Amino acid sequence: MTVFDRVRESCRQVAERARYVQVAADRIEPYARSLPLDHLERPELDPRYHLIGPPEETLAYIIILDTVNFGSGYFPHLQKRPGLSGYFTIASALKDYFEAYGPPDAETLVRLTPADCHRIFGQEPDEGPRSELMALFARALNDLGRLLLGRFDGNFTRLVAAAGHRAERLVYILAEMPFFRDVARYDGLEVCFYKRAQLTCADLWLAFGGAGYGYFADIDNLTIFADNLVPHVLRVDGVLVYDQALADRIDRGELIPASSPEEVEIRACAVHAAELIVAELRRAGRPITARELDYLLWNLGQEPKYKARPRHRTRTVFY
Repeated sequence: MTVFDRVRESCRQVAERARYVQVAADRIEPYARSLPLDHLERPELDPRYHLIGPPEETLAYIIILDTVNFGSGYFPHLQKRPGLSGYFTIASALKDYFEAYGPPDAETLVRLTPADCHRIFGQEPDEGPRSELMALFARALNDLGRLLLGRFDGNFTRLVAAAGHRAERLVYILAEMPFFRDVARYDGLEVCFYKRAQLTCADLWLAFGGAGYGYFADIDNLTIFADNLVPHVLRVDGVLVYDQALADRIDRGELIPASSPEEVEIRACAVHAAELIVAELRRAGRPITARELDYLLWNLGQEPKYKARPRHRTRTVFY
């Protein structure tokens, strides 16, 4: 069983046992038919906010960005750049750093402090959620530096080369770092998500056009990237149905604790629902991968009707 099979199977088991979140089975077929697949263009990283430069610099940028690509539960407190979301604020700040100073080497990553992260990402300390997130960024980058020095002679290219063009291998390499080890416990089950590790593979694929450092023979085996936006889109569209008490908590902006049954169910049911949608589309002769479905749903989530309702917020290092 591959790591992607483990994600799918463990999420299916959670969906079968779920108490707070249900997949509306009768909505899968009509929802799949309604999706605007003709709008599914080849995704790309926007060069306004991402570094797209020499291959080795781009590789380092993507790995570092996805090492700190978390904190959505903290983003309401982030000092965002004008007109940009939390994610694009972080991505563009890191791009500016690379353009000013070049890619940080592994020794620099190991030495980074929370104060350095405040400076790099343009965040004033607040002795609260913002400072907590910058401290977590520093720990994540320290871990990356130690992994590079301990296993790959401080070299980003050797880290990716060690995966042998297999996304599954890169997921396992990245999961040696605690903040990539996205596995939860639920009702005696070990529930796997590996959201950011999978996303790193997908982002490398985008950055390099599926070639060179971005080629993975098993890229189409990725699942959706279980965060707080894709489940929100599926909830708004009636594919996921939340227990009324949980729905009320989310709508009030109450934080949903990381690894709580409710949070695990939200993510797992989104993964399982996506698999059902992909299967339905394939039966209808409209083949799509879970990765492509994720891009489609994520882009739908930028529309006003989805932004008008609160999505769940969880303070976690996994998304």
